[in-house]
Amino acid sequence: ERGGELVHMAEMFYVGVDVGTASVRAALVTREGLLKSSAEEPISIWEPQSDHFVQSSSDIWAKCCIVVKRSQIRGIGFDATCSLVVLDEHFQPVSVCHSGKNDSSRAGCTYNKFWSSGPKSRGRGHVSEMQPPKLLWLKENLKESCWNKAAHFFDLPDFLSWKATGSLTRSLCTLVCKWTYCPPEGWDDSFWTVIGLADLVDNNYSKIGKVSLGQGMTSEAAADMGLDPGTAVGASLIDAHAGGLGIIGVDVKGFNLPCEDQPITSRMAMICGTSTCHMAISQKPLFVPGVWGPCLSAMVPDFWLNEGGQSATGRLVWLQDHLVILYPKLFCVNLYTYLNFDLLTSSLHVWPDFHGNRSPLADPTLKGMVVGLTCSQTLDDLALLYLATVQALAFGTLHILKALEEAGHDIKTLFFSGGLSKNPLYVKVHANATGLPVVLSDQMEAVLVGAAVLGACASQDYSSIQVFEYVLYILVEMFSKPFFDL
Repeated sequence: ERGGELVHMAEMFYVGVDVGTASVRAALVTREGLLKSSAEEPISIWEPQSDHFVQSSSDIWAKCCIVVKRSQIRGIGFDATCSLVVLDEHFQPVSVCHSGKNDSSRAGCTYNKFWSSGPKSRGRGHVSEMQPPKLLWLKENLKESCWNKAAHFFDLPDFLSWKATGSLTRSLCTLVCKWTYCPPEGWDDSFWTVIGLADLVDNNYSKIGKVSLGQGMTSEAAADMGLDPGTAVGASLIDAHAGGLGIIGVDVKGFNLPCEDQPITSRMAMICGTSTCHMAISQKPLFVPGVWGPCLSAMVPDFWLNEGGQSATGRLVWLQDHLVILYPKLFCVNLYTYLNFDLLTSSLHVWPDFHGNRSPLADPTLKGMVVGLTCSQTLDDLALLYLATVQALAFGTLHILKALEEAGHDIKTLFFSGGLSKNPLYVKVHANATGLPVVLSDQMEAVLVGAAVLGACASQDYSSIQVFEYVLYILVEMFSKPFFDL
């Protein structure tokens, strides 16, 4: 009983909302961490000019409302890709593209030369995917149409929390990982001055915000979503970090894993989707060359996060664009049934950095390579190319693991989630290449579960994230080497 109101434990649910590149998804999650139901809505994408993609923050919020029409919800949490949302002083969207199209407020620009000019983000590594280069790009390229009109800059996860609560405070996850905020010191005035964005320091950083915990849902947002006003809203997370939160802390006692009875720092969460993120945590800051971080409390409270990554892994393995176009006859067969065979690739090798290397080389200019191609285009040839691609990604993970270990991490078990974790070959090759057991979940949507954990903790039904995670029972399979000889 809370506040004189009897709470029926069996009827308590939490909602996790995940905003990706192409769609918004929501899941209704039980107290035990099980997905009761889910829904998905596509997001519109515009290309106002070549290689410049924008999306609408209003469209994204509308789709969030569509997928969350549920009742008896105790709490809700949001996660999303790290995109930039710009609002004016009246909280209306500001265009971030040259066309001036209204409401195209999600920026997808990069600014690679930014980091080569000298600024460093307190030694934590830097990439063009962070927000400072995007902000500088807007100031230099769209000063009149965007920069001078902007009153609020949000990471997309924080924009969703603001829409739900009306609070301008931001998530520690987004500010630390993508904006160079560094707890407990806070913002670094000199950093913004050096890079030419000193105006963001004004009014106590009012345009880019301060950190806060969960809030209650406003009446307007509650009406949009079909929920009760005051419904608990958790501090938002980046999508990969929500996935890591949804899987890395589960109870694995009795499964004879090397991480059993070891600290949570012996685990690495891999969020395997369109790209793959390698999430490792530590009790003290560890600086890993070529790997993002360390970031304090960015995924698990009071732990430092190092995040490795591989770009376009899902696109490569799912044979989109680069591999399947030469083999149209494959569409008449069960593709993965045919391809998931153990075929040796001793004379065929793939370098998978078609979109550059995130980690540990941290070189966005790198290109992909295929060595050993012949003129033949048989199904066997495609199967070999497929296997060589999966192997290349697995050895890329090993490369990241080695860099983490050299810096002081001691990873004993891999925890997989995301679309690629449903591919047995991808999982088995990773176990073989790294020599580590791989833990899979029967709740495949770990990102949505992680977002729901935020709502559960914001509701105060649980005293901490860790307490809620240990309620979950999600381990169903373990893979370890050897499955076959590479």
